[in-house]
Amino acid sequence: MRIAVLGGGPGGLYFAALAKQLDPAHEVTVWERNAPDDTFGFGVVFSDETLGGIEHADTEIFQAMRREFARWDDIDVHYRGTVLTSGGHGFAAMSRKRLLGILQQRCADLGVRVEFRTEAPDVASLSDVYDLVVAADGVNSTTRARFAETFAPSLEARRCKYIWLGTDLVFDAFKFFVLDTPAGAMQIHGYPYGREASTFILELHDDVWRRAGFSAPEDLAPGESDERSIDLIRELCAEVLDGHKVFANNSRWTGFTTVRCARWHHGNVVLLGDAAHTAHFSIGSGTKLAMEDALALAACLHEQRGVSGALTAYEQERRPVVASTQRAAQASLEWFENIGQYTGQDPHQFAFNIVTRSRRVTYDNLRMRDPEFVAGVDRWFASEQEGGEVRPPMFQPFRLGGLELANRVVVSPMDMYSARDGVPGDFHLVHLGGKALGGAGLVMTEMVCVSPEGRITPGCTGLYTEDQEHAWRRVVDFVHGQSDAKIGLQLGHSGRKGSTRLMWEGIDQPLPGGNWEVCGPSAIPYSAVNQTPRELTVAELAAVREQFVAAARAGTRAGFDLLELHCAHGYLLSSFLSPLTNHRTDVYGGSPAARLRFPLEVFDAVREVWPVERPMTVRISATDWYDGGIGAEEAVEIARAFAEHGAAGIDVSTGQVVSEEAPAFGRSYQTPYADRIRNEIGREYGVAVIAVGAISSYDDVNSLILAGRADLCALGRPHLYDPQWTLHAAAEQGYAGVRWPKAYAAGSRAPQSGRTDGPRPRLELIRRGAPTTAHARWRPVSDPTSGASARR
Repeated sequence: MRIAVLGGGPGGLYFAALAKQLDPAHEVTVWERNAPDDTFGFGVVFSDETLGGIEHADTEIFQAMRREFARWDDIDVHYRGTVLTSGGHGFAAMSRKRLLGILQQRCADLGVRVEFRTEAPDVASLSDVYDLVVAADGVNSTTRARFAETFAPSLEARRCKYIWLGTDLVFDAFKFFVLDTPAGAMQIHGYPYGREASTFILELHDDVWRRAGFSAPEDLAPGESDERSIDLIRELCAEVLDGHKVFANNSRWTGFTTVRCARWHHGNVVLLGDAAHTAHFSIGSGTKLAMEDALALAACLHEQRGVSGALTAYEQERRPVVASTQRAAQASLEWFENIGQYTGQDPHQFAFNIVTRSRRVTYDNLRMRDPEFVAGVDRWFASEQEGGEVRPPMFQPFRLGGLELANRVVVSPMDMYSARDGVPGDFHLVHLGGKALGGAGLVMTEMVCVSPEGRITPGCTGLYTEDQEHAWRRVVDFVHGQSDAKIGLQLGHSGRKGSTRLMWEGIDQPLPGGNWEVCGPSAIPYSAVNQTPRELTVAELAAVREQFVAAARAGTRAGFDLLELHCAHGYLLSSFLSPLTNHRTDVYGGSPAARLRFPLEVFDAVREVWPVERPMTVRISATDWYDGGIGAEEAVEIARAFAEHGAAGIDVSTGQVVSEEAPAFGRSYQTPYADRIRNEIGREYGVAVIAVGAISSYDDVNSLILAGRADLCALGRPHLYDPQWTLHAAAEQGYAGVRWPKAYAAGSRAPQSGRTDGPRPRLELIRRGAPTTAHARWRPVSDPTSGASARR
């Protein structure tokens, strides 16, 4: 096979070496426009997983790399005059220049032809005469641009500037330095990559960058560094550098661009590394991802028949792995973009927050890596709570307004579509009563509709008749009589999303018959198959407001502990908030303040009749997941408005406002919005923030609570899977402080599942000893056997 490789970076060279090693008959040619000893950048970092793959793929490359590694386990967080250390992470880094030298030598030994200082021929011409063309031509890939119609690239420019530098200050661990400057918060990412040098990256938000007096010269020659900025950085970071030098290598301000492609191959041309995808440097280096791509592509070529099948297999194998890395990297880069909102946190919480920022490292994972670090943060968190008892964060009690909750777990509102004429029946008693028996601190009803025409489906519950009120009283009395849980009432009106089928009969599809008229702020249907809503008049708005008030009064009589106003998911109040669904030209439409007017009028009217000692919360959609709709900035202001009107909590959901939405699904994918609202609004106003959205484990809950990204966590599907989810979470964490129903007490310990549940032999335990945290730090010393460096 004849293979052309465009780009002689680590990804291209590593692929070339592996392909030639797997089949020496391959004719492999690499084009690299730079000289062999030209390289940009300083150190590159690898995970143990990546190194394991490299070790098994080509032992010669791995052994040569291993002799160069700087290795360490610790992360040091320097913040507000403190240093907190988390261990057990395991890093290996090396000079990018040395890595290129190793790969160039391996290619030469194997017979790969590398054309240095040579621009590659036209990619279309190459694809005609070569069996495979591998485009490893970087983030500014000309190949990707040439076939953009096929690759369908998306390039997302982010809001931070960073500059990549080196220093002769040899760090002994991964270092985060948070600089509190008059211009705002800045962060240094630092790590060693050899015996004599470390990578030193300064990153800061665009706004901080401008306020600090930085600029990006337009007249820099290729390869030239921004010396004026570097001189300013030396002054700014003098305390961190402690007299050590800073050196540059094509160092200039850059804004990170996240690259995603819908496809990675076009005929026999395939993208590899940064040409296909990028991930922020705070999570995984582009070198790491490119070399993993190279390994997978070489293996698929060797295993599959034909180039087409190999490229399909390569993309199928790598795409989910890359997507997962990009999700983690996105969370990390957004965390650093918004670092200013965390600088009021206590150092313990801040350190935990920064280490878990990507959501890949979690409370449990960190406790396994470094139990002492987590125990210290747990002690700090407990000291901040009334009583001060150390326990898993999710089981710390919480005061929501005047309401005392036994823990931080909320059973999220979930429509059950199982009512008759709006009356909750035995199903709802068992459903909500069972969740209360399961140990959650707060159980929420589904959206309870304020009128017959305000229902989503004929199976939705309501609170507009005496029968409905009496039925709800039965549920509330059971919860109060049989559990420690509190129960909340969510009130809403379906608006333009009403008169549809039960979920399992066709979600959001109109009824086959017996439809009722729907309404909204504007005459815009939810989708082409849904009714066009009637635009509500001012008089009709007043009538709807009074329906909410009447339902709230009924909820008071029924004994609910909390009332939540549903202003999310495209229902009536939500559709007033979004510019996508509210095109009114009167006082209830137009500006954000005008779109807020009716939801705030409803909130104020309900708050006036709802008992003052019982809290009110509001559920909002923090983004519409659609261009031109609500985004994070406006969501913060919506939350601020409700906080100023007396909301005790903001329940932060997203989407479901327009049918054309494109949500970024993933684990805990909605929590960044809750995080921002908590740290910008919640802390300022003393308002609780509830996180929702694919939070599926107690580990997630503990992580979010302890990091200060939310005060409470609402979970839906996990409680459908396991109604005793909270009790089981306590048992699995060895926490005995929850109250099991007396009749369930015998089940408070998990049953044995097999003979392996027994204790280990006593002598084995003695020989093994207690587990300890790996706290190795990089201390380069001379190794006479290899001439390289070692760690201790």
